Amino acid sequence: MTKESDKPNRSGAWTGKAAIAGAAIGSAALAAALLYRSRRKDADKAKAAPARPEDAPETD
Repeated sequence: MTKESDKPNRSGAWTGKAAIAGAAIGSAALAAALLYRSRRKDADKAKAAPARPEDAPETD
C-alpha cells in the first residue's frame, strides 16, 4: 500500500492555476462591461431630443 505522503496532491495542483484563470476571466468581463457602458453613454449623449417647433400645425 502506498503512503499518504507519496500520493500526489490532486486538489492543490489545479487550485492556483484555476484561481489565476478565474481572475483573468473576471477581469476581462469587467473590462468588457465598462467599455460597453461607456459606449452606450456616448451614444445616449449623441441622440438629442428633437426640437419642438413653437408653432406646430394642429392635427386632429
